[in-house]
Amino acid sequence: MIDRYIESQILKSLDDGFVTILYGARQVGKTTLANKILAGAASGLYLNCDDPAILSRLQSQSLAGLRAIVTNADMIVIDEAQRVENIGLTAKLIHDQMPEKKLLLTGSSSLDLANKIKEPLTGRSREILLYPLGLKEVANNIIEADGYLQRLLVHGGYPGLWMLNEAEAAAQAREIANRYLYRDAFALGTIYDQTVIDNLLRLLAHQVGSEVSYSELAGNLEVSKETVMRYIDLLEKAFIVFRLPQFRKNQRVQVGRLRKIYFYDLGMRNALIDDFGPLELRGDVGALWENFVLVERLKKNQADQRYTRSYYWRSRDKQEIDLVEESGGKIVAFECKWNKQPRIPRGFTAAYPDITVVGITKNDFWESLYS
Repeated sequence: MIDRYIESQILKSLDDGFVTILYGARQVGKTTLANKILAGAASGLYLNCDDPAILSRLQSQSLAGLRAIVTNADMIVIDEAQRVENIGLTAKLIHDQMPEKKLLLTGSSSLDLANKIKEPLTGRSREILLYPLGLKEVANNIIEADGYLQRLLVHGGYPGLWMLNEAEAAAQAREIANRYLYRDAFALGTIYDQTVIDNLLRLLAHQVGSEVSYSELAGNLEVSKETVMRYIDLLEKAFIVFRLPQFRKNQRVQVGRLRKIYFYDLGMRNALIDDFGPLELRGDVGALWENFVLVERLKKNQADQRYTRSYYWRSRDKQEIDLVEESGGKIVAFECKWNKQPRIPRGFTAAYPDITVVGITKNDFWESLYS
């Protein structure tokens, strides 16, 4: 089993007495990690809310009913907890009335679960996001990393794909993209147009690394700008894509007309455009590399427990910096190029002479990306 970055953070959160909420997309490994942690408890109870019988037992339970369910367990895992009505109140009852018990919830949609737990668990919970596999989770050194790099860029980091051959991994990635990818972005009863969502995801997949206009997307999809904005917001809350705003001197006006949108997993991105070709034959390797670097930085910052705001920079004359990170009052920038040392735009160094810019290429990423 591959050790995950955040396992120690989950264990500490549970030891500190918090209801711990593990978020992440479908198929990203939440259940496997939760069960591994559960196996380390003296006595554990796993409740899968995809099971109607389990779901029925948890819904609208009294304190006495909850005691009967969890009485023999030191640790309880409630998997896909967003399916339980009033899960926040249920978790609060367990936490407050049975404080000796450790409680771990998992969810595939931050929208559904956050709405159900936010108020009842105020001050009682900690939220942790599980990303797809990171390069440093599967590689112990630069030699291994070189061998695994193309795998992550083409087939992504979903754990269920990791041990498959290339053809099997591509087939499984298509299956996930077609059946599971955004199903948890929409609560039961939500009205949405599946064709529009499919086409929107494909448009976003082709625009990785480029600035995205909501109005332009709306025109291409023949829907309103508000519909595009709502769908992208839901896709972000389901951990499929994430947005990067522009970096400006006056951060109070940072919300501009354009932004960049990236995918948490490149295997899902490549499945959407049905392209699993090798890197040497691809015309989008620059976009793949940029997306990869940004997600790996998210994973590193999480592993280091460093809160960071992320942006991109673009001047009026189209000079660009791929990533600007702000953390604890310090700012560092990164420019990504697949096979050559990047040139740092003069406009950026003139505007921000005190900001260090780090170039990241396939030849030096092990040192520069994870420093």
